[in-house]
Amino acid sequence: MENEENKHSVPYPLLSKIDSPSDLRKLKVEQLPEVCAEIREFLIASLSNNPGHFASSMGAVELTVALHYVFNTPYDRIVWDVGHQAYGHKLLTGRRDRFHTNRKYGGLSGFPNPDESEYDTFIAGHASNSISAALGMSVASSLNNETPRRNVVAVIGDASISGGLAFEGLNNANTTPNNLLIILNDNDMSIDHNVGALNSYLTNLNTTKGYNKFRLNIYKILRKLHLVTERQRGFILRFNNSLKSLLGRHQNIFEGLNIRYFGPFDGHDIEKIVRVLNDIKDMNGPRLLHLRTIKGKGFGPAENDPAQWHAPGKFDPETGEKKKEPSNGCAKYQDVFGETILELARNNDRIIGITAAMPSGTSMSILQAAMPERVFDVGISEGHAITFAGGLAKDGFLPYCAIYSSFLQRGYDQIINDVAIMNLPVTLCIDRAGIVGEDGVTHHGVFDLSYLRIIPNMIIAAPKDEETLRDLLYTSQAEPHGPFAIRYPRGKGNNQNWRTPMKKIAIGKGRKMQDGNDVVVLSLGTIGNIVEKALRRAVDENISAAWYDMVFLKPLDCELLREAAEKGAPIITVEDGVKDGGFGSAVTEWLNDNGYTNRIVRMGVPDKFVAHGRVPELMSECFMDEEAIYQTILATTQNREK
Repeated sequence: MENEENKHSVPYPLLSKIDSPSDLRKLKVEQLPEVCAEIREFLIASLSNNPGHFASSMGAVELTVALHYVFNTPYDRIVWDVGHQAYGHKLLTGRRDRFHTNRKYGGLSGFPNPDESEYDTFIAGHASNSISAALGMSVASSLNNETPRRNVVAVIGDASISGGLAFEGLNNANTTPNNLLIILNDNDMSIDHNVGALNSYLTNLNTTKGYNKFRLNIYKILRKLHLVTERQRGFILRFNNSLKSLLGRHQNIFEGLNIRYFGPFDGHDIEKIVRVLNDIKDMNGPRLLHLRTIKGKGFGPAENDPAQWHAPGKFDPETGEKKKEPSNGCAKYQDVFGETILELARNNDRIIGITAAMPSGTSMSILQAAMPERVFDVGISEGHAITFAGGLAKDGFLPYCAIYSSFLQRGYDQIINDVAIMNLPVTLCIDRAGIVGEDGVTHHGVFDLSYLRIIPNMIIAAPKDEETLRDLLYTSQAEPHGPFAIRYPRGKGNNQNWRTPMKKIAIGKGRKMQDGNDVVVLSLGTIGNIVEKALRRAVDENISAAWYDMVFLKPLDCELLREAAEKGAPIITVEDGVKDGGFGSAVTEWLNDNGYTNRIVRMGVPDKFVAHGRVPELMSECFMDEEAIYQTILATTQNREK
């Protein structure tokens, strides 16, 4: 009786004793369901107060436990795709007691990161890379002649597997000797509902019970009788797959690629998953295990509405009621975009909306709800989104591609070859531009200014405020143009009364915000609001500062630059992006090309990858916050006086 009372008095009696997967493997398989239950309890308690990616990790608990139970991690490798589902993995790999620091400045990353743990085998945060990375590791193990055999497992979701890179990995998986195991975590969801033919295919995919076991036994018998060799194995696989498709009247895309397919199985039956993994882990050649899971499993509100519980913020762990964060009453920039594009589309039937699996994340959902026939969600396929937009533009439409800055990097080749060369009127609505905060290194949108400005025909703009964002969107559909990029940050603006009448603005024209002679500050985008605060403080130091909101990176406003340069004062450029190759570099090049010798100080993200934390913390670390701008103004004017 005393032992029973002690058992229930200890929170997480099993999980609290698991400091590494080796501890997990000491348990009996019958104890694993309790481990899963405790992980879910832990996640609910922790994430209700310290927000993160909730529903994905809740749905992958059994899968995570089974992988670490069956495989000898970290010698055996688990490669997570995206990493939204990897919180349980962190709890089992020595980070349970630090999990309260998850996504906080200086704390645990919200995604797998090899710098954090030897159990995190590859950087995660973007979609569709796990198969290619894991295949490389599996081939490397073979080339290194490692013994015992190192197993490599790629864990990928049904949304990520639709990405082009995932298909490239699948296509290559059976052309090189490897023993890769792919786990398809199929919950019929990404952040929003999955779209596309592959999702429909996966929903209906099945195999006859015992088929794979029967085929394996036949193969072993033939090998034993020396009637077939390992070299002939591929031919037999193709014949068997063709025969199965004929008899079952249902083709299997994975077996068509000569990848052994197992499933689908219930992804929440932990004991079944363990048995299946033990059965297939030592097989040779690439294999795919298809598991059906429920996003948000174990927490009713999340199961019922997984999209809203992808990253819900703080919530009541008992009722699921979400806690409202303090608000300044202003709209998010994404919502300003969403409502404005709907307003424009009502008056311009050539406007088409495109999103890459993020209708709600970009607020393209606003146009989608009102005019579903005018919005296309192409899934996690940013490269396709750009070329698709190019095709629409070629035939007279005005496509608006709403894509996060860091995700747009996947479509870079298409921007150049399928849009810019033909000077097509595709508007890139670049959401989450600049430092984004807790999602960290893979999500900061700090490269777009640099990587876009070198492309001929590009127009690149960054509004300081909501009204300018509306004006830029209005201009992009009213003024004939080629590719037009409009970047704006994550989070809310500063003006509650942003629904002002829209007007066309001159492309390549900025605006003088204030005049002065001691120093010139040039800003681009919403970081201008921080500049404004720093300049107010400079007034108290009797500093006469000129300030220009440039609005456009390309084309630059040469008249404003000439006016600024001819003051002879030091020039400070400020941007929310990498300073190498970005706005400051463009200004420096222009000054040099036009014979000006003003001292110039460039402020922006330094030449390093920035980790995670709150935006103010990261802006301070990058020397881009109000205090840094103020101190830079003081330093440049003091040096000038000397």
